[in-house]
Amino acid sequence: MKDDRPTLQRIARQGIARGAAPLFAVLLLAGCTTLGNPPPAENDAPLYATAQSNLTSLNEVIEKHPDDPQAYNIRGTVYGEGGRNEQALADFDKAIGLDPNYAQAYANRALIYRKTGRLDLALADDNKAIAIDANYVPAYLGRGIVYREQGKSSQALGDFNKAIALKPDNGEAYYNRGLLYQSQHQHPFAIDDFTTAMALTGQKSAPFVARALSYLATDNNKAAADDLDQAVQLDPLDMRAWTSRGLAYERLGDKDKAAGSYAKALNLNDKYQPAVTGFARVGGKFGQTYPTF
Repeated sequence: MKDDRPTLQRIARQGIARGAAPLFAVLLLAGCTTLGNPPPAENDAPLYATAQSNLTSLNEVIEKHPDDPQAYNIRGTVYGEGGRNEQALADFDKAIGLDPNYAQAYANRALIYRKTGRLDLALADDNKAIAIDANYVPAYLGRGIVYREQGKSSQALGDFNKAIALKPDNGEAYYNRGLLYQSQHQHPFAIDDFTTAMALTGQKSAPFVARALSYLATDNNKAAADDLDQAVQLDPLDMRAWTSRGLAYERLGDKDKAAGSYAKALNLNDKYQPAVTGFARVGGKFGQTYPTF
């Protein structure tokens, strides 16, 4: 029977120019694999307070119902979204111990294993989730990401295709399939998938950055700049988006706007080498003000 309980991705939402090829390669390698929100920081008061409130409520539920696997699974998702990975794993272990056929808990545990680089354990858990529920989309998506990270492109493509066939409005699946196509230099297919992901996921910066990298790879620099304009407005703290934008405007011959974009990236991380070299390449000078828009 299909498991309708909340997924790890949803629960926390409740409460490149000549001479620039090495830089472009670095930007491609920096691609993300998730469209989820980052964990709330303590200085992000509303989100942090909501996360803490969720945990307090869940602790109370577990105290009253210590044998409820769903309560542990949900608390594990909140821990995972907050970056408390070992506590998340402990809760997923407990949920699985109470219900060995809990497909979602296996897939959620796999996500934490993947985040922490334990790919073999992630693969085993995604396989178990699929064995329990052959139509469980998050497990196909998670396994596809593991396969892609392991360099098993054909298996990854099969899982992303399966996830899309089961749930055609799954923006995460299109986004991750796009990253796979991009890694294989199949940029027209990647661009199509990133475009679909944008339509399905709303105002997320990651698909704009990813599509821009494929535009840069195919010398469509104006389209890349347009996407990166949007990306940095959606996520002004993304230094890779600012650096990619610098490269796009550098290729368009707008050195001032390129310098401004590289400078923004350096304000976020003054040791980020692609931004350091890009800023120097366009003649940027520290202490000088440059336009960004």
